[in-house]
Amino acid sequence: MTVRVLLPRLLADCTGGRTSMSLDLPEPATVRALLDALATEHPVFDRRVRDETGALRRHVNVYVDGEEVRRLSGLVTPVPAGAEVMVVQSVAGG
Repeated sequence: MTVRVLLPRLLADCTGGRTSMSLDLPEPATVRALLDALATEHPVFDRRVRDETGALRRHVNVYVDGEEVRRLSGLVTPVPAGAEVMVVQSVAGG
């Protein structure tokens, strides 16, 4: 199954400049499986998105078809075929 992943420009330096890509994932897929697939190709991206325990970092939000995964089932949130997954990294400053 194919899933579309959208990334902010802040993370594009970790993915070869790409802000969107299509991933082929085995079914049933979860957010964790999607991030694992991205980590295989882009390990620096993974370190920016997940901590050493594999949990999402506080400043990173992931949306599956517009729904924030923290409000669903977290990393075990299902990712259906054809879904659009958006990874958003918060920016802080003053």
